[in-house]
Amino acid sequence: MSNPEYLTRRQELLLALAAAVVTANAYYIHPIIGEVADGFGVSASTIGLVPALNQLALAVGIFLLLPLGDRFSNRRLTVVFTIGQCIGLGMMTLARDFALFTAGSTLLGFFTIAPYLLPAYASKRVAPERLGHVTATLTAGVIFGILIARVGAGVVAEYLSWRAVYWIASAAMIAIALALPRIMPQLEAKRDKPPGNYFALVMSVFPLLRAHREILLSGMIQGIGFAQFIALWLGLALHLTSPEMGYGTDVVGYLAGFAAISILSTPRLGTLADRLGPRRARFYFSLVQTAGIALLIPFGDNLYLLMIPIFFGNLVGPAIDVTSRMTFLSLAPGLRTRLTTIYIVMMFIGGAIGSIAGTAIYDVYGWTGTALYVFCSCLGIVAISLVSWRIYGRNER
Repeated sequence: MSNPEYLTRRQELLLALAAAVVTANAYYIHPIIGEVADGFGVSASTIGLVPALNQLALAVGIFLLLPLGDRFSNRRLTVVFTIGQCIGLGMMTLARDFALFTAGSTLLGFFTIAPYLLPAYASKRVAPERLGHVTATLTAGVIFGILIARVGAGVVAEYLSWRAVYWIASAAMIAIALALPRIMPQLEAKRDKPPGNYFALVMSVFPLLRAHREILLSGMIQGIGFAQFIALWLGLALHLTSPEMGYGTDVVGYLAGFAAISILSTPRLGTLADRLGPRRARFYFSLVQTAGIALLIPFGDNLYLLMIPIFFGNLVGPAIDVTSRMTFLSLAPGLRTRLTTIYIVMMFIGGAIGSIAGTAIYDVYGWTGTALYVFCSCLGIVAISLVSWRIYGRNER
């Protein structure tokens, strides 16, 4: 008999859908970054500030706001932060100058906390033996949101306009903000609240670094991985829409459609990680990712061959994120949100670096430079994953 406090399968899927909608906002700009730059009359290097400031604001928001999840209702916080996202997205939609558009994107990033509250929320309401599967289901929702954002934005911008993308996104966010109170059950699992005021709560993140040092390795892996993801897709959008390649934004969106494989593979790989252990599984996944990404260099000038490394990256890349989260989501419930804070802050610092590197490296070294950067990042993930497995995964043999 199932525990009445556990999420039902329907609730898990609805939470995954919510994660998709609230995550998508940061990724609409990827395939249309050139069109947005033209719309505001700014250079390619200047438009790179939009995703970079979005990622930095997200890191700041995660640090200042996500720890509240260990003290207050995850449900209530998720609703409030989603309303904040709606405001930022509305500013972007209505903006007629680049400064307001950038400010809206930055505010949107600051309040994009819901995708990272949801796994901690769900982890307190699932059986321990299903943690990997449910975490992977929510991750698949995030992947679906990224997929729809990047494919949809490219197609809508090609046939309507880039601004129509943000009108549609705003409507979706308003709908999910109204639906969230019904999607998330009000009763939450009991947890021990950390002592002290808000300042003490935020600062309590740092002692956790000393007590749980593995979070630094997991956060580093995800930071490097997210940086390479952002750099790859910004560089790929510039490469495919360049005069040499000559494709439109819709083609960039179609290529992003390969992320659909992750929706199917990630829950299965999460179940595999439940059996193998997260550290061991992460190392194996990182090897597969590196082998696939190596093909970006020789296949870069052929759209159809590019599908091969993109496929491999989408196959196992999100599973590396799932296994990294599993290393700390199995710890005491009262620690999980603050450990998630550390993890996500490191992830989005990496994302900000990747946003700058994605345009800067391409401007100087072209597609070859972008591909080499991503490949070297994969090698770094393999090395850190091996260290983590050897030090902390003694039982994962």
